[in-house]
Amino acid sequence: MTDVIIVGGGPTGMMLASELRLHDVDVLVLERDAEPSAMVRSLGLHPRSIEILDQRGLLDRFLAHGTRYPGAARFAGIDRPWPPDLDTAHGYVLGIPQPVTDRLLTERAVELGADIRRGAEMMGVEQDDDGVTVELADGARLRSTWLVGCDGGRSRVRRLLGIAFPGEPARNEWLLGEVEVTTPPDEVAAAVEEIRRTHRGFGVGPAGNGLFRAVVPAGSVSEDRSTPPTLDELRTQLRAFAGTDFGARSPRWLSRFTDATRLAECYREGRVFLAGDAAHVHPPLGGQGLNLGIQDAFNLGWKLAAAVAGWAPIGLLDSYDTERRPVADDVLTITRVQSELILPEPGPRAVRRLLQELMGVEEVNRLLIERITGIGIRYDVGATHEGHENGTRDGHRGDGDALLGRRLRDIALSRGRLYERMRDGRGLLLDRIGVLSIAGWEDRIDRVTDVGDELNVPAVLLRPDGHVVWVGDDQRDLLNRLPRWFGAPALG
Repeated sequence: MTDVIIVGGGPTGMMLASELRLHDVDVLVLERDAEPSAMVRSLGLHPRSIEILDQRGLLDRFLAHGTRYPGAARFAGIDRPWPPDLDTAHGYVLGIPQPVTDRLLTERAVELGADIRRGAEMMGVEQDDDGVTVELADGARLRSTWLVGCDGGRSRVRRLLGIAFPGEPARNEWLLGEVEVTTPPDEVAAAVEEIRRTHRGFGVGPAGNGLFRAVVPAGSVSEDRSTPPTLDELRTQLRAFAGTDFGARSPRWLSRFTDATRLAECYREGRVFLAGDAAHVHPPLGGQGLNLGIQDAFNLGWKLAAAVAGWAPIGLLDSYDTERRPVADDVLTITRVQSELILPEPGPRAVRRLLQELMGVEEVNRLLIERITGIGIRYDVGATHEGHENGTRDGHRGDGDALLGRRLRDIALSRGRLYERMRDGRGLLLDRIGVLSIAGWEDRIDRVTDVGDELNVPAVLLRPDGHVVWVGDDQRDLLNRLPRWFGAPALG
C-alpha cells in the first residue's frame, strides 16, 4: 500500500510530491499525459512562491532559467511602483515559462524518490476507513492511505467524489498560443500598443525562439473548451481587432481560456484532498493560478506527512481547508475585479481610471500588491492578534502579535539566513534568549539560538511552511502551544 497517491503531475502535484518525500512519505504520482505539455500557460512566479523555492533550496535552479523583473506584478495591468519597503527579500517577479517550472519541479520530485507514472489515467476512486482505491484506465487497481487530486480544473477526482464546484460560468473567452509572424516586430508592437488603449485583453509579443505569444478575445464562448482553437480561428480574431493577422503561421501550440470562476465547496472528503486548479479556477489575470497551486501544496505537504508519521494533532489536516480555501476565495475576488477592469466598455474604463488614482495612495497600492504577490497572507493560528490587520508591514521588526499567522520573511541570522535553515521541511524555533527547550519534539523541530539582531522579539516558533504560530519568552506558554501544531511529545 502506498502512503499517498497524487493524481496529476503538474506543478501542484510535483511540489506536493517533493514536500512529502522530504519526510520519507511513500509517494506515487499518476499523470494522464504520456509527455510533458509544451503549453506556456504561466509566465512567472510571484514573491511568495519564490520564497517557498528559497526555503527548500530550489531557488538557484529557477534563477538560472528565469529573468528577474523588479516590481513587475500589476493589478489589472496598472503600472505603479511597488512600495519600497515591501516585506520580502524577493521584491521581483521571476519570469519563467511554465514548461520550465514543470520540469524543474519534476526533477526535484524524482531526486527525492517520488514514483512518477506517465500515461496513467485515473478512472475511478473509492475510499473506506482504511484507505483509498484507485482504478486506472488499463484496469489496474492501486491502494493508498491518502489521495490528493491535483488534476486541474476539470478534475475527475473532484467529480467522482461529488464535491460541488459553485461559481460563475464563462462569459468571455480568449485564444492563446505561440506562433510565427511575418510582420516586422516594431510594426507588431506599435499596433498592439494602439489596440490595448481600449482592449486590455489583447496582446501579441515576442516569446523567444522566433515565436510570438498571442492572446486575443474569442468570438464567443465555445461549448467544448478542451478542444484547442485552429490557426484560422486565431487569425480571424486577430484581424477582427487589429485589422491584420500579422502573418501568423506555424503555431507551436494553441489553447483557450475563459473567465469562469469556481471554488470547490470543500478541499477534503475523508481521505481525499483537492489542491491547485482542482480546487479553484479563475481567469489568469495577475498570474496567480500556478502560484496558488504551489502554495496549496506547500501548506498541505507537511500536514499530510505528519498524518503518515502518526504525530498529526487533531484538526491539523482540516486546517488545510480552513487556511487555503479563504486564500483562494480572495484570489477569485481580485481576479473577478481585474476581469471587469479590462473590458472595453465605458463603465469599466471609468473605474479603471479611478483605481489608477487610488493606487497612487501608498497603503492602497501596498494592499493590492501584497494580495497579488501572496506575501500578505495571514492564517488564523488560534492565537490573539487583535488590532493587527492582514498585510501588516515589517512584521519581523514589530511586536509579537503582528507576526502571528504570517510567514516570516527571510532574515539574516548570526550565521547564514533563515531560509537556509528550512531546507528539510521541519519546524523551527528561533530562540533569541537561548533558554527555551523543545525536549520531546526534536524529531520535528530544530532550535536555532544564533538568531542575530534582525528579529526583534525574544523567540518565534515557525511551522514547516514558515508561518509563525507562537511568539514569546515563556517556556510554559511554549509547551502549551507546541502540541497544537506538532502533536504530542515523543516518549522519553
